[in-house]
Amino acid sequence: MKPGIHPKYNVTKVKCATCGTEYEVGTTANNLRIETCSNCHPFYTGQQTFVQAAGRVEKFNKRYGLNEKKQDSK
Repeated sequence: MKPGIHPKYNVTKVKCATCGTEYEVGTTANNLRIETCSNCHPFYTGQQTFVQAAGRVEKFNKRYGLNEKKQDSK
């Protein structure tokens, strides 16, 4: 490595603004604050809901009458 051209590598703490969890990481930045981390994000905690996706499917079926055709053929 050439001397004097690389940024200084620091060990700093990353703090989550939502839950307050702190992690130590190596980076060239001084302080890092993040909105959500893996400790509080709904995808990683298993609290994620798919309400919007279910609404889209129902809206599609209602628009094109897919449920009505199934009931008529029985």
